[in-house]
Amino acid sequence: MHKIRIALIEDHDLTRLGLRLIFQQYPEIEIVGEAADGVVGATLLKTMNPDVTVLDLGLPGMSGIEVINHYKRSCDAATTQTKFMVLTLQEEAQTVLAAIAAGADSYCLKNLPGEQLVEALQSTYEGDNWLDPTITRLILDQQRSAAISAASKAGQVNITADETQQAILASYPLTRRELEILTMIVEGSSNARIAETCYITIGTVKTHVRNILNKLSVDDRTQAAVRALRSGLVA
Repeated sequence: MHKIRIALIEDHDLTRLGLRLIFQQYPEIEIVGEAADGVVGATLLKTMNPDVTVLDLGLPGMSGIEVINHYKRSCDAATTQTKFMVLTLQEEAQTVLAAIAAGADSYCLKNLPGEQLVEALQSTYEGDNWLDPTITRLILDQQRSAAISAASKAGQVNITADETQQAILASYPLTRRELEILTMIVEGSSNARIAETCYITIGTVKTHVRNILNKLSVDDRTQAAVRALRSGLVA
């Protein structure tokens, strides 16, 4: 069985110890390196190239966002690249958007329960973006504010819905099961959690997620969550 090789980049010793203890409970996860600052962390990534890097943003020496940028610039495109799972206390819109723009695959807050933390890690490893529900709504609010500001500057008071998207949903409406799964995606559930809750296989979940992405005309789960909230598909 291939283990998920992870690196921990966290400057608080107790937090890093806690993460280590959580992940060590799972035999499918292998911690291949740890760092307490961004500079050492950047070097660690280059030498170990883990499957997933769990990192804080407020690191000494080099911030988490700088670590991601440095790795992306120095990594050979042909090489299997590490996926980045941000784990932080920072939930300001500007910081979140900057991390995602830099290449963070997932964004988790440190109040996440241990079990969900592992689910987020597994989802990130599988290529599924994982956003804390608080962060998803924060991004949506940011987009709404930007849209309202743009409309105000243009002398408009109403913001129209995406007519193209409405037409797509009218022609290919979400099934009850797809809507159920979309709701769980917004809540931050992994494919494994969705499969367990809905009593279906992970393969079936992936098929539903693919259909949802196609119907919503988005590329990943993060975009699907934002669009679901924006359109009112999920409250």
